[in-house]
Amino acid sequence: MPNYRDRRVAQEILKEVNDILRKRVRDPRVQNVNITDVRVTGDLQQATIFYSLLSDKASDKQKAQDGLDKAKGLIRRELGQALSIYKTPELVFELDESVEYGSKIDQMIRDLNKE
Repeated sequence: MPNYRDRRVAQEILKEVNDILRKRVRDPRVQNVNITDVRVTGDLQQATIFYSLLSDKASDKQKAQDGLDKAKGLIRRELGQALSIYKTPELVFELDESVEYGSKIDQMIRDLNKE
């Protein structure tokens, strides 16, 4: 069960990374990336950053992942300056499948309502 501090740090990371992606990362591969959730380990050593994409094409997903991996150093540096914690966590970017799943469910419901 994450404690208050973990959640606060996760929320701060979510806000900052979205900000950094918009303002500092010039890579076109990450322009349609939206950070949806952040989970930090109890010792704050690692942050898993979940993101969604507007596109559901596999090639776009791979490009976004490559872009995020390439920008990881810059994002972590910027994050280190923005966060008020002793050590900036290692960052891991993961595609948030739940957003896509939710969209599919929404579409299925819409299709059912049309019938």
